[in-house]
Amino acid sequence: MPKIKTHKATAKRFTITKKDKLKQRKAGQDHFNARESGNTKRSKRRDISTDNSLKKTVKQLMPYN
Repeated sequence: MPKIKTHKATAKRFTITKKDKLKQRKAGQDHFNARESGNTKRSKRRDISTDNSLKKTVKQLMPYN
């Protein structure tokens, strides 16, 4: 039986933690950040936990992570 390929775009965006939760980077930090307030800039630096409804899909796309 052949190996299943990892979906690379998904692997770059999501991380599966040790306790089997999903993490991803907060969106919208690429450009146009000078106009944001300090609190908004600071909150964009953090990772956010992803909804559990995506877990099954992400696990299929990243079988070895």
